[in-house]
Amino acid sequence: MRYAVLGTGEVGRTLAGRLVELGYEVTLGSRAKDNPVAREWATVAGGRAHAGTFAEAAAAADVVVNAVGGRVALAALRAAGAENLDGKVLVDVSNPLLVEEGEVRLDPVESDSVGERIQREFPHARVVKTLNTVNCQVMVDPGRVPGEHDLFVCGEDAGAKNQVRELLGEFGWPAERVLDLGGIRAARAVEMLLPLWLTLFGRFGHPDFNVEVRRAR
Repeated sequence: MRYAVLGTGEVGRTLAGRLVELGYEVTLGSRAKDNPVAREWATVAGGRAHAGTFAEAAAAADVVVNAVGGRVALAALRAAGAENLDGKVLVDVSNPLLVEEGEVRLDPVESDSVGERIQREFPHARVVKTLNTVNCQVMVDPGRVPGEHDLFVCGEDAGAKNQVRELLGEFGWPAERVLDLGGIRAARAVEMLLPLWLTLFGRFGHPDFNVEVRRAR
């Protein structure tokens, strides 16, 4: 299985690095072919790690991970090319974070989501929203948070969600802690968890936390 991880920030590098550790071929995609951060990552990560443009990364991959910010996700995926996304699982881990005059808010929010916008613009991609409700280190190592806690997935394609759940299991997420919320419209709900996450981060002073959903049986 070959992966493209679009985005050279901390989230993208963390996910790409873990995928390489798991034995996958991974291309870290960026806007420019000679991106120094991507090239350095590929050099340090070793032989299965590569750097390239968004389009080169997506073309070489079986699965594409969108790890750029939610506000620029569509632009990055356009640069990757619809023809390089068609039929592929597209994992969206982004949040629509907007900072204006020192205030943090979401755009879009409530009536739309980044996950839905991606699925609308790339109807032949198999979009799965997940991992956006935890810090990137917790994404790939849920044991950083003690006890039982939950992760969410949503998307229109059941097969794509099953494939993503298998990958999450490789990251260390127990199957029973990954909650399927249904179609991609549920991306609105999980993206709206970001303000709560930021508030908790401010309260705790570190990102090693998550939520647990408890329910009556």
